[in-house]
Amino acid sequence: MTTTTETDASSEKEKQLGALGRLGDWTATHRRWVFAIWALLVVGLGAAAPSVFNSLAGAGWQANGSESVQVRELAQEHFGGNSSAAVQVVIHSEDLQVTDPQMQQVVTEITDIASSDDRFAEVVPPQPGMTISQDGHTGIVLIGAGQDSTTDDMVKAVDDHKEELTALSGNGIDVYPTGASALWSDFNEANHEAMIKAEMFSWPITLAIMVIAFGSLVAAGLPLLLTIAGLVASAGGLVLLNAVTPISVWAMNFAMMFALALGIDYALFMVSRFRAAMMVHDTPRHATIETMATAGKAVLLSGLTVLVSLSAVLLVPAPAVRTMAIGIMLAVIFVLAATMTLLPAVMAALGPKVNAGSLPWAKKQQHHSPVFEKWGHLLHRHPWPFAIVSLAILILLALPVFGLKVAMPSINVVPEDAPVRQGYALVQEQMGEGAPGALQIVVPEADAAATAEAAAQSTGIAMVTPPQTAPDGSGYVMMSAIPSVDPSDDQMGQILSDLRETLPADALVGGAPAENLDLQQALNDWFPVVVAVILSLGFLLLLVALQAPLIALLGTLVSLLSTAAAFGVAKLIFQDGHGAGLLGFDAQGFLDGWGPVFFFAMIFAIAMDYTVFLLATAKEHYEHTEDPMHAQINGLAYSGRIIFAAAAVMVAVFFTFALADPLPPKEMGIILGVAVLLDATLIRLILLPVLLRITGHGAWWSPAWLKKILPNISFSH
Repeated sequence: MTTTTETDASSEKEKQLGALGRLGDWTATHRRWVFAIWALLVVGLGAAAPSVFNSLAGAGWQANGSESVQVRELAQEHFGGNSSAAVQVVIHSEDLQVTDPQMQQVVTEITDIASSDDRFAEVVPPQPGMTISQDGHTGIVLIGAGQDSTTDDMVKAVDDHKEELTALSGNGIDVYPTGASALWSDFNEANHEAMIKAEMFSWPITLAIMVIAFGSLVAAGLPLLLTIAGLVASAGGLVLLNAVTPISVWAMNFAMMFALALGIDYALFMVSRFRAAMMVHDTPRHATIETMATAGKAVLLSGLTVLVSLSAVLLVPAPAVRTMAIGIMLAVIFVLAATMTLLPAVMAALGPKVNAGSLPWAKKQQHHSPVFEKWGHLLHRHPWPFAIVSLAILILLALPVFGLKVAMPSINVVPEDAPVRQGYALVQEQMGEGAPGALQIVVPEADAAATAEAAAQSTGIAMVTPPQTAPDGSGYVMMSAIPSVDPSDDQMGQILSDLRETLPADALVGGAPAENLDLQQALNDWFPVVVAVILSLGFLLLLVALQAPLIALLGTLVSLLSTAAAFGVAKLIFQDGHGAGLLGFDAQGFLDGWGPVFFFAMIFAIAMDYTVFLLATAKEHYEHTEDPMHAQINGLAYSGRIIFAAAAVMVAVFFTFALADPLPPKEMGIILGVAVLLDATLIRLILLPVLLRITGHGAWWSPAWLKKILPNISFSH
């Protein structure tokens, strides 16, 4: 019979374990249940995973509620689908005229292909004075977007039919699908192929770094097992979520990269702590409990910080940007869940075998690193020189950021042999620089004449097409204003602004260039808000976890330094073109528009990941000794090697994307790789430990009133 004393002792023991310690105990003693649940999850969601890239949406690059989106919706409803989402099929011959029978036969065949798909609407053949070049050798067949077709539907329609359309080329006639939907189709295809190649290239590099870091083949394989489980589950989850709301195909691209990097980070921290715990505990179960009660808290806090940072991106009213964040968040949730349940179960099952396959140099490897302990002592003795040098380097690299320009990508981001780019170049050559980026104007019929006259006189407008009355009797009129410059030219923003100011109040201006500019404006407007939300929530999470306002504030602020420095380097490379020849690209003169918002959230999430690992370890030692020197030096001694190895893996993963041909993956890989390199070396392994040294006890001080309102969280065990 159980006595009251035994019950109280058991309850006290459970309380001491904490929630994560109890979770570790449960996973260690119910391993078969954990394995069975994850097997069902991976197999169930994995069944949908192979279709992820074909199922997800290809568009969504728009600012919801903007004037340009209103124009697109009106064009699809009232003008036979002649919107920015319409497909423009360019036909060209050096010898034949568009009016010749052979060219007309190609027009008929294009019409037949369009008629076979309900996603397409009215087909408009080349029109003299509008969509036929002056020499008559080039024409544009307009395939309208169906009234119920979304931009994603149109991109998928191009995916399905572009090979069939380009196959019509022959006998001296060239056929190229162009327009915004075709651009996103070719753009997504090129980027997807580049991302897959980069991922495949990064896996063996990652495994090699893991083997070196762990010194054990079994331990090195655990992070990859964890990541694969998380990736498969998140891929299937995205397919299911896409059935509810369109999810950008870019969501999976980013999720693959981020899940690999973070999964390895988390597993490194957990497995290292487990191996150390196995040296002092008699059973794998107790080692698992200690691992979860200490490293598990840091991993959970890190995962929450990543999710909080990415959730701020959801404020931006752009479907593609939002769903990219959702994709990464879903991957992080699955990887975090696997880290907190599957990994402890596997470690408990392996026990001492976690060190199986140990390499010669790792036989005596300890959780405590003598190298980083010596580094900690050096920083403690000479804090100011290291602080000044690291700050000087970061500030110097960050200075170019003040001249950073952003814009939506130009046609140059797709390969030169892509049909959309060939058609684009042909239209420019035959019909003028601005012809591929016509602005669409929708206006009530009563204002049509005044609108046409004002548009023709507006600065930067080369031509205005004759007004077309809506065939459904809605009273709307539409006309196109052809700019005098390339759609991605710096002057395009001013041209659009002047046109909108010049036209009557009821006139709406849209078209593909306007949608890009409206999206860019929305990204610019929301960027300060996103930054403020990320910094505020990041600080609050650190404050709750560390119970120390000063170091929580410093840990948050120094993350801005690596972010600013990374964007400074991005400006030098992608805007100014330094190193462009070496990296194999032509500089656009700007950074792609989603970069600041999206990459800021990702960089900050990664930076806070390392912050949590370092400060949680330091806080654990401070709780044991209340000695700030001991906390600073041992924080580095016990987490420095993990941070260094995790950063090496992330840099390797990210820099493989620098080898991609398309520009966006190259931008992403270099910016994130530089950010991790700078953050791990100059901030987490130098500047932040120095700040712990300089602030001393003040780093861990907390006012009494704050302690009363914060939950009691301890990292000691």
